[in-house]
Amino acid sequence: MNSWPMLDRFLETDPRDIGCEQAMEILHVYVELTLTGEAPEERYPGMAAHLRACGPCSEDFEGLLDAVSRTDLT
Repeated sequence: MNSWPMLDRFLETDPRDIGCEQAMEILHVYVELTLTGEAPEERYPGMAAHLRACGPCSEDFEGLLDAVSRTDLT
């Protein structure tokens, strides 16, 4: 089994990527900024980089965004 694709993917990691632990700490903030129409990727470029690179965290973001956008707070 050749691990070159995995190594290549690792080497292409955006140095701004904040990692899963920090991403989970600010996920709710990123979702709120997204819902208000602000540009969260400008305020949190490391989070944007992480969501592009990490499928599981991106799925968590999409799920929370969907859940919060469906919530009627009135």
